[in-house]
Amino acid sequence: MERYNEEDFLLISGIQHYTFCKRQWALIHIEQQWKENLRTVEGKLLHKNAHDKYSSEKRGDLIISRGMAIHSNELGISGECDVVEFQRDENGVELFGREGRYKVFPVEYKRGIPKENDMDILQLTAQAICLEEMLCCQIDSGYIYYGETKHRITVNFDDEIRKKVADVFNEMRQMYERRHTPKVKRTKSCNACSLKDICLPVLCKNKSVKKYIEKHINEEASNEETS
Repeated sequence: MERYNEEDFLLISGIQHYTFCKRQWALIHIEQQWKENLRTVEGKLLHKNAHDKYSSEKRGDLIISRGMAIHSNELGISGECDVVEFQRDENGVELFGREGRYKVFPVEYKRGIPKENDMDILQLTAQAICLEEMLCCQIDSGYIYYGETKHRITVNFDDEIRKKVADVFNEMRQMYERRHTPKVKRTKSCNACSLKDICLPVLCKNKSVKKYIEKHINEEASNEETS
């Protein structure tokens, strides 16, 4: 598998943007455009509470790490974990400066409720893949905490979801290298997007320039014939 240099890394968080809307991802990660709305502000506050800065604490056999920087050279991605839990377990891995062995569980915080699609699961799986590469271990599961339900769900990292993560990041990289911002069809989700005024999805429904010109030429010719 190809290994990427750090300057070529894509952001892990981008996989959620890309899965939600490829155009939104391109506007943010290729064109560097961003605009806040209520949803993004609430999401930032939730993440701020999860990790105001990198820190760790120990609670009995559990170590909780917040704001941990992660990366994968094989996938060419980097980012930050909201929380990583290290549960003491004789079948786990050794941690520098800590006694014993620990199993690793990434935890992602989200503001709303569990989604019908797998965008949150893809993001968490990508974090797990990074942690596996960095810590030389196998991670079977992790958690997503939803702020609206105040409950967290368990996510199992099977071969199918791991392959999908790799495939999606491959698509993202191809689009990034071409610096391509795609058009999209307007959906109900556009109304909740913080970039709707920048994106102007209605314009994506317009005909091509060629058809636009042909239409107006035909209209002018028709007007001349009737005048």
